[in-house]
Amino acid sequence: MTAITISDQEYKEFCRFLESQCGIVLGDSKQYLVRSRLSPLVNKYNVSSLSTLLKDVVTGRNRDMRIAAIDAMTTNETLWFRDTYPFAVLSEKILPDVATKKKPIKIWSSASSSGQEPYSIAMTVLETQQRKPGLLPNVSVTATDISTVMLDMCRAGIYDNLALGRGLSMERRRTFFEEVGDGRMKVKDNVKRLVNFRPQNLMESYALLGKFDVIFCRNVLIYFSSDMKSKVLNQMANSLNPGGYLLLGASESLTGLTDRFEMVRCNPGIIYKLK
Repeated sequence: MTAITISDQEYKEFCRFLESQCGIVLGDSKQYLVRSRLSPLVNKYNVSSLSTLLKDVVTGRNRDMRIAAIDAMTTNETLWFRDTYPFAVLSEKILPDVATKKKPIKIWSSASSSGQEPYSIAMTVLETQQRKPGLLPNVSVTATDISTVMLDMCRAGIYDNLALGRGLSMERRRTFFEEVGDGRMKVKDNVKRLVNFRPQNLMESYALLGKFDVIFCRNVLIYFSSDMKSKVLNQMANSLNPGGYLLLGASESLTGLTDRFEMVRCNPGIIYKLK
């Protein structure tokens, strides 16, 4: 039987590796997460134990294994229209405000995971255009993630019933999806056309992505150290057009991390506007 236990030292070395590669801080008591996420790779790569796998990943002995390990540790389940209010605020406040500039609107979903957030943004845009004809100019969504596996899944835009049941109304299913068999549904082309998926490590430069009017960085900062949070937020401030908006997760805050934004209370919810 393959060994799936790891020593404290092996865990600490892997934690240092993970933080250096993608900024994620696991903390002292997440060995169970490493075991559950990486154990399937032991058999996939036919190594003798989880300890051997971690050593090969940390030393960079096997590039494919290293990429697979980072993918496994950075993949998080997500919901359609998570928390609801950010998408209502996007439709009712942010898009009408940005549209007054009479320029194409660019939105960045900075951690797209399996695609629910950027596709929810695109659906919100389409619904807003239908409700308020002529309001919005050209709108595009850039969606990024560190995981190439996740980006391939996003581009396919195919989801099973379990994924579709997490936050998606039956009305939106009918409007924005088409059946592909086996209980799975595919995002329609009119939604897909709004979204461009690209690889991006949030620890690296965003310069090649261009400038945005709205950035979604929701439920991402919770995994980073304070220094990394500050770096990401200040880089995002540099990536926003004047008067641009930043949306964080419901439990996330800018306090003590950056002074580049002003808080805007939306009732419900809080968003941030570039000073």
